[in-house]
Amino acid sequence: VQLQAFGGGLVQEGGSLRLSCAASGFTFSTYDMRWFRQAPGKGREWVADINTSGESTRYIEAAKGRFTISRDNAKNTVYLQMNSLKPDDTAVYYCSARFPGALKSLYWGQGTKVTVSS
Repeated sequence: VQLQAFGGGLVQEGGSLRLSCAASGFTFSTYDMRWFRQAPGKGREWVADINTSGESTRYIEAAKGRFTISRDNAKNTVYLQMNSLKPDDTAVYYCSARFPGALKSLYWGQGTKVTVSS
């Protein structure tokens, strides 16, 4: 099983980034997909998730209106479009897969670093 996140980088405040997470080794379309982040010196926090079909999404309050999670089951990939980025969004972003109904994610990616400069 692999979840490879990429697309992070350095961006100025107000800018945009699109994170991608490519999955392999499991039946991607049967898992809810999630994005988490961990800021320097802080614990990991949930950012967004999307159900198996892509029809239902949820976001942390701080991401609402700025971030959009989406998925392409044909490409086994989940995305996180991040707009109007703020320095507080600086973190390592991780994707994960959770079987529907499960409390916790089963599979985790390695993370991609996002740095937002002011």
